[in-house]
Amino acid sequence: MTSTPAPSSAPADDEIDLSQLAAALGRRWPLIAKVAGGALLLSALNAFLSPKVWEGEFQIVLASKEPAGGGGAQALMQNNPGLAGLIGVKGSGNQLETEVKILESPSVLKPVFDYVKQEKLRAGDDVENWRYSDWLKDNLTIELEKGTSVLNLSYRDTDQARVRPVLQRISTAYQTYSGRDRERGISQAIRYLDEQIARYRVQSVASLRRAQQFAIEQDLTALQGEGQDDEIKNALNIEAIRVQAANDIRNVNEQLKQLSTLGDDPEAVMYIGRTIPELASQGLPATLDAMDISLASLRAKFTDKEDSIRRLKERRRVLIETLKKQTFGYLQARRTAAQARMAAAERPKGVLIRYRELLREAARDEATLTKLETERQVLALEQARKQEPWELISTPTLLDRPVAPRKARILALGLLAGLVAGSGAALLADRRSGRVFADDELQSLLPGPLLARLDGSSSATLQADLALLSQGVLAGSRQLALIPLGLQPQEPRLQQLQAILSQQLPGAQLHCSTDLLAAGRCDHQLVVTAPGAATRPQLAQLRQQLELQGRPLTGWLLLTATSTNAA
Repeated sequence: MTSTPAPSSAPADDEIDLSQLAAALGRRWPLIAKVAGGALLLSALNAFLSPKVWEGEFQIVLASKEPAGGGGAQALMQNNPGLAGLIGVKGSGNQLETEVKILESPSVLKPVFDYVKQEKLRAGDDVENWRYSDWLKDNLTIELEKGTSVLNLSYRDTDQARVRPVLQRISTAYQTYSGRDRERGISQAIRYLDEQIARYRVQSVASLRRAQQFAIEQDLTALQGEGQDDEIKNALNIEAIRVQAANDIRNVNEQLKQLSTLGDDPEAVMYIGRTIPELASQGLPATLDAMDISLASLRAKFTDKEDSIRRLKERRRVLIETLKKQTFGYLQARRTAAQARMAAAERPKGVLIRYRELLREAARDEATLTKLETERQVLALEQARKQEPWELISTPTLLDRPVAPRKARILALGLLAGLVAGSGAALLADRRSGRVFADDELQSLLPGPLLARLDGSSSATLQADLALLSQGVLAGSRQLALIPLGLQPQEPRLQQLQAILSQQLPGAQLHCSTDLLAAGRCDHQLVVTAPGAATRPQLAQLRQQLELQGRPLTGWLLLTATSTNAA
């Protein structure tokens, strides 16, 4: 006959019953106590035998204080981000975090590490395999205060006398680094600007010479003003120059025409003074005015035939003629200059465009040179200004008490770890024992129903429960088989159970044995077990044997208080 597989015990395996978990821990409390005691002993040894660790600390501000307004250097940095990056001007946010990483690097703290290593070697410690990364991880804590540029640094060491000198060396290294970075950046920037200034000095002179040479070769000197700015302005307004020159020629021609019609009357002198301010400024019109006043005075006394009046009139006529000739010459010179400008403005288009490019190039090189020289002066002043190093908020301070070992904390953590490890070991040992303590798991593994939970520690309660059972399911039984599962037939409470059933079922024969052949001939078969008395293999074997026997099982009894010990 092929046996059917035992019912699955998945519920007992997949679900966590806290009451059963607590019961399992209670059953294995000696193991938990041993593991927890061992862990506590080890932690106590570690706490009392570990060397004392001393700690010191200080705070430093990474960002230096700039004067109000910032001065020319700050304006230069704002207008030239590339130059600010070259100098090494630092900002906030991620740049501060980057600064902290630099401060943790060997480029800043390697001398301090070498000092500590030398001191440990002098004290007899083994530092052959000691590395900078190990020292930074085990002895230093460098953290940036959240939302600020304040750096908190703490140093730990087993030698109390070594903590303060190391902290002082670290603070000195940080302050030195703050000035070193700035000085190196400014020196690099000045060196760069000197190279560019030397280059643009040569380039500016060369570009100006090219423009002047081109103007001479193409006869463009008429377009040149008094300065380079005028040259550029004129060269970029060729059409305006041509129109202006044409207007000047037309105006001069009209003035010459009017001048040729003037006589020697006072209106001619007034016209000349009004038209040609440059000639008026030479004093000739004023001389004529003086002559007119003298002539009027003489006419008041004499007639026009008077010699003095005739001589004065002749002198006046000669002076007016001279003034007219000068005016004619001045106007003709203006017309000649305007004609020259118009001729220059009517040059081929390519010549003028090339001339514009040469002038723009010369102006651009000159402006670049001027700007570079200005920046060089600003940086020279910034270099001369002495900058304060990073400010120490708190000086290196040694704490009054050692920070390690923390005995109470070590003992508490050791005890906690022991309890956790002991509980895990207890649950593992309980599970590996194979014994079944849960009622629901017993119900799933045993074939018959649970008839009663019997309290074996109370005789009165046991008799009352068995009396009800005898009058119920077992009523009229002539042969009753008790099959102990995980219990010895000589178990005192099992003997007590038999005695009470014998009293309750007079005339019935009771058999207490694990022999299922003999039990199969009885009217009723009862399995008697207790929590933790049977193992899972025993339960599976019993179920298989009962199925092979082919007799129904009346049920099973659970002794809830037995003297059985878990293996």
